[in-house]
Amino acid sequence: MTVRSTASTPDLSSKDPDWWRQAVIYQVYPRSFADADGDGLGDLRGVTQRLTHLAALGVDALWLSPFYPSELADGGYDVDDYRDVDPRLGTLDDFDAMAAEAHRLGLKVIVDLVPNHTSHRHAWFREALDAGPGSAARDRYVFRDGRGAHGELPPTDWQSVFGGSAWQRVPDGQWYLHLFAPQQPDLNWENEQVRADFRTTLKFWCDRGVDGFRVDVAHALVKDLTEPLRDLGSPELSGEAALTRFAPGTHPFYDRDEVHEVYRDWRKILDAYTPPRTAVAEAWVPGPRRVLYARPDELGQAFNFEYLQTGWDAAELREVITGSLADARAAGASATWVLSNHDVVRHATRLVLPPGTDTDAWLLSGGHAPAVDAAAGLRRARAATLLMLALPGSAYLYQGEELGLPEVADLPTEVLQDPIWEQTGHVRKGRDGCRVPLPWTTEGPSYGFGAGAAWLPQPPGFAAYAVQAQDGVAGSTLELYRTALRLRRKLLDGEALTWSDDVPAGVLRFDRSEGWRCVTNLSGRTVDLPAGEVLLSSAPLEDGRLGPDTTVWLGL
Repeated sequence: MTVRSTASTPDLSSKDPDWWRQAVIYQVYPRSFADADGDGLGDLRGVTQRLTHLAALGVDALWLSPFYPSELADGGYDVDDYRDVDPRLGTLDDFDAMAAEAHRLGLKVIVDLVPNHTSHRHAWFREALDAGPGSAARDRYVFRDGRGAHGELPPTDWQSVFGGSAWQRVPDGQWYLHLFAPQQPDLNWENEQVRADFRTTLKFWCDRGVDGFRVDVAHALVKDLTEPLRDLGSPELSGEAALTRFAPGTHPFYDRDEVHEVYRDWRKILDAYTPPRTAVAEAWVPGPRRVLYARPDELGQAFNFEYLQTGWDAAELREVITGSLADARAAGASATWVLSNHDVVRHATRLVLPPGTDTDAWLLSGGHAPAVDAAAGLRRARAATLLMLALPGSAYLYQGEELGLPEVADLPTEVLQDPIWEQTGHVRKGRDGCRVPLPWTTEGPSYGFGAGAAWLPQPPGFAAYAVQAQDGVAGSTLELYRTALRLRRKLLDGEALTWSDDVPAGVLRFDRSEGWRCVTNLSGRTVDLPAGEVLLSSAPLEDGRLGPDTTVWLGL
């Protein structure tokens, strides 16, 4: 790996007041990041103790997945109280200490907000159950009478994301809507009390110094609750993938036009702070609809899941990158790029699965059908990372990808925590394989994650991926990330790129206006490098040529 000195290049990152437009944000899944109290579950003090790792890595911000009081029916996305900390993870004082230390180290803090649903243990939902049908308390949620002679059938045929009906019956005979787990009742965003309470929550965290929010299921808040509620006709129409079969903005519960009123209201609150607070939407919707959430008078950014879902194919990647940049420009936003998160198979594994692989079936096989070449997966993941970090816009990293962690596909079924496993009748194994706690050291009962065993078992092979095993080791994935982020910060200026068409088949090449070039070889052949000084390569060059599954940055 060859690195050119950039000591004479000015650091341009601090000159842009809109820091988020080209930031690198690191997702922390708190329960799997670091365990300070030794109970096997990651916590906020553990995050604080490991913030120097993020500062040394060179990211601009950390995004904390939910740390609120929760039953953990869905990994913390079932929230009991939006303005507190789960006692197993710490206290509000611990949060304040973590945020203060992050800011001391120059890191921004983004927190997860879960506005589509609460936990069934939330005070509002307990009140709704006690109050009974027709009450004001029930109107904060979506309760309906059932169909059939005795109300024994669900109100509609809507399906849950996690499998089965999206309706759950309560003892008095009514049903409530849950687009996810039964422990996650959907809120009624037509209710002004719901809207007012989330305004309070936004201000609560902004006042504590939070720099931004990641909005969970941002596209599902507002539903068409006009009576009679309409059936969809087939189970698959309940999924986000079916949105293209509806006129834009007309699906009964996804991506309705009315949801944008909510975010325009939120933006007024976020802009009232100095500096304005940022926000990013998790909206699983087609690109032209996704950018609506990213408009300057709404959330400002939206996750680009089309990029995550694109295979290791040069033509497909170029098309998605070009379209994503165009969509972001049209919205007045910057593009976002992500390769892994807490909901998908880690990209060090996913990128070498054959095209069309059913990942649910693959996980059920324990990762053996088909078998995965871990070395090939890591090489491809490193190349994909350098490609992503060269693109204009914000990059979102998922904890552990800087170590090259693979998916843990062979978790025993008896340790699984994801509700998907039970709710689908053991048809889908779920997302636990990407949530296995991080290895920090090469030894210990949980490889430095905590003093004892971790809440999900780590495979013995994790020792080789540990921070301790890679720190300062030339060519390691950790050092590749550190070098790439340091160079990116020095080189970054502007949000344009220019594609080169005179390239071999299977090769992507583009120039950034700042005078650097990215070349990625996705073909199976070694290719010649264009002119330029090698700044960084994801794998060693082969006699000055670019091998397969390799990305190089060149100075012009």
